[in-house]
Amino acid sequence: MVCPSLGSSGSLGRASLCAARQFVGDTLGEWGIGDRRDDIRLCASELATNAVLHGVPQGREFAVRVVWVSGLLSVEVRDSGPGLPAARRAAPEELCGRGLWLVKELADEFSVEDESVGKTVRVRFKVSGN
Repeated sequence: MVCPSLGSSGSLGRASLCAARQFVGDTLGEWGIGDRRDDIRLCASELATNAVLHGVPQGREFAVRVVWVSGLLSVEVRDSGPGLPAARRAAPEELCGRGLWLVKELADEFSVEDESVGKTVRVRFKVSGN
């Protein structure tokens, strides 16, 4: 399933983050996936937040896609901004910089695909549905 395009600027950006989290949670519920639900929603929220804060040029949008095939659930966040994110472990005194590290720890797979415009950040989870 693909969430409609979500915006990045001002209050629209914050609303888009809520819409992305809601979309992922609703999709997991529709598919009967309870296994690792909190981890999946947290990772989706972090990827969407990074798209808004770092990946999407002002006034542009990002997209969220959720795919479940043969027990492997993928969450993809695509934006049109330049640069590729890198997970790092932040120093204890740093206030930011832990999000992608946490995503990599929680997900079974983490990847970044450079697109002709922007990038797609993807996480995968081994899950079972009802």
